[in-house]
Amino acid sequence: MGWRPTVRGSVMSPRDHPHGGGEGKSPIGMPGPKTPWGKPALGYRTRKKKKPSGKFIVRRRGRR
Repeated sequence: MGWRPTVRGSVMSPRDHPHGGGEGKSPIGMPGPKTPWGKPALGYRTRKKKKPSGKFIVRRRGRR
């Protein structure tokens, strides 16, 4: 099949993405980039600290 274009969050409206809105090519307007759902996009741990299976995970995967 074909592919669908990926739309940047900065060109969306503020209703559709946290980076949206503003005049022209305006900056994000936040301390750091966010996902479309408003969570921090870089380096933020999304896994709960008290998960029982956490003892099986020895090392965290490195940043790419």
